[in-house]
Amino acid sequence: MLNLIFNVLPTLHGGGHEGIGAVKGLAAFLTFLESLTSMSAEQIFAAFLPGIAALDNIHPLLVHFPIAFLSVYFISDLLGCFFNKIQWRQFATFSLFIGTLTALLTIAAGFQAAYSVPHNDATHVIMLRHQLFGISLTVIAIGLLIYRCLADSRFLEEKTYVQFILSALLMLLLTFGADLGGLMVYQYGVAVKKTATIISPTPHAHTHDHAAHAH
Repeated sequence: MLNLIFNVLPTLHGGGHEGIGAVKGLAAFLTFLESLTSMSAEQIFAAFLPGIAALDNIHPLLVHFPIAFLSVYFISDLLGCFFNKIQWRQFATFSLFIGTLTALLTIAAGFQAAYSVPHNDATHVIMLRHQLFGISLTVIAIGLLIYRCLADSRFLEEKTYVQFILSALLMLLLTFGADLGGLMVYQYGVAVKKTATIISPTPHAHTHDHAAHAH
């Protein structure tokens, strides 16, 4: 599906200046729809979402959610307290709930990934630290969530410095954990099926008539 979109877009915008782009695009789209009838469910899924279909495990997919929601929790709660916005702090509680839930799912997928992807002794040490950061921040997130759910309603009107310290620690662990995850993938290629191919730019021949400039 992605290949179809990127192949059709240039023709829709008149790329190549040949033929009618919209007609070619429609023909390609109809051909794609026809090809779906001969595909299995897995092949159809891969046609629409090739990136997800290529994953050996869903840990790289899930990890973005706790990073995003826990970051939103920290920022909205801090600003809500600073500007005395109770609604912002209520939204922070909701973000913390989603962030904690997705963190638990991410950890479960991470353990599955740790036992399924090949790695050496050096990356194993990094992986253990990555797991420690992930588990630690999730424990803190669970504690913060329980406290917010059981606290009195006046809690949102107060400046809870101990909670802000724990939230800052959570963000610190989140940053270190994400950094180690990136190190394993981009430095050591853990869970990467093959190295990226560096494509050299194709030399473009420039024709120049020097005789035209002869004096």
